[in-house]
Amino acid sequence: MPTTASRRRWVVLAIGVLAQTSACAFVYGVPFLVPGLRDAMGLSLAAAGTYVAAPTTGLLLTLIAWGAAADRFGERKVMASGLLLAGLVIGTVALLPHPGHATVLGLLAVGGAASASVFAASGRMIMGWFPRTERGLAMGIRQTAQPLGVALAGLVLPSLAERTGAIGALVVPAALCLLSAVLVVGFAPDPARPPRTEGAREGSPYGTPVLWRVHAASAMLVVPQFAISAFATEYLVRQQGWSATGAGAFVAVIQIAGALSRIGSGVWSDRVGSRLRPMRQLAVGATLVLLVFALGDAVAPWLAVAALAVGGIVTVADNGLAFTAVAEIAGATWSGRALGIQNTGQNVVSSLTPVALGAVVGAAGYALGFVVAAAAPLAAIALTPVRDEPEPSW
Repeated sequence: MPTTASRRRWVVLAIGVLAQTSACAFVYGVPFLVPGLRDAMGLSLAAAGTYVAAPTTGLLLTLIAWGAAADRFGERKVMASGLLLAGLVIGTVALLPHPGHATVLGLLAVGGAASASVFAASGRMIMGWFPRTERGLAMGIRQTAQPLGVALAGLVLPSLAERTGAIGALVVPAALCLLSAVLVVGFAPDPARPPRTEGAREGSPYGTPVLWRVHAASAMLVVPQFAISAFATEYLVRQQGWSATGAGAFVAVIQIAGALSRIGSGVWSDRVGSRLRPMRQLAVGATLVLLVFALGDAVAPWLAVAALAVGGIVTVADNGLAFTAVAEIAGATWSGRALGIQNTGQNVVSSLTPVALGAVVGAAGYALGFVVAAAAPLAAIALTPVRDEPEPSW
């Protein structure tokens, strides 16, 4: 029969996924409120963009600090305090009767900064509760939280905003963050930490280039992911003549399949006993997908659509592998900070990719734009340190 501890790890995983989903519904859900914000507050598109950027700015500025706090004080304290603060701050901005622009922007940024606690600590908590042979699966499940959070925001926030006002709709992610904080306190204790022994990775794991190479490779693999997610709908509507509804449904199905692919790649890594070998093979796949899309756009439109479908799955499958590898290589005493650095790098690249690639596509077309984008996963193939992947110390 399963022991209490073995059953508890799945409860902890479920709470971690809920907490991450709640944070993502806020941080990545504000774009769904832009039409209502513009109508209610008379904002220009550029001004509305500052509302979208405020939570992610707060997130980026505090990820590493929250990771360091998790290393020092434990995951439960960090997640519970961050979720509680996020819920209170987001709830405040949702319930204020007539907040000014500066007030809203400031509270959104603070809410993003508080939400960063979950991004930094939930992965570390899950890593600690699962043995190495199940970590790929567990982290793959955990990494489905982002698409789940975006999907939840897309389903709930726009319709609720019509009744409560754009800002008022944020009461939903606020309530979810508060609920998650309660569940973390009640049912998600910190995992047991391995005893500190002399010379067992007590110092910084950044003395060798291995971790930096994993960070760099996974950042490069963000480029094909956001090349497809940011431009698929626009491409299908403008270049292929699809309806907006049809294109949206196509992309939604791909998002669901992509979330499942993260779990599948995690199981794959558990089976082969390596995170970086599957990650490099997926980088090869991402490179080929972008090049096939470019070829299809130039000579065979059906091939471009097929490449989008496959690419929406292949380009997101590596995400959990990189997080698992970073935590295992960093060790128990540094994994929080290392995951904070990992999150920061990926979020920076995800913010820059649509802007930079959009400029290339606008000037030279989709085919050349995606050929240029293929240079990123090609670089990731070389950067992924498969031969230097160490045995985990925890």
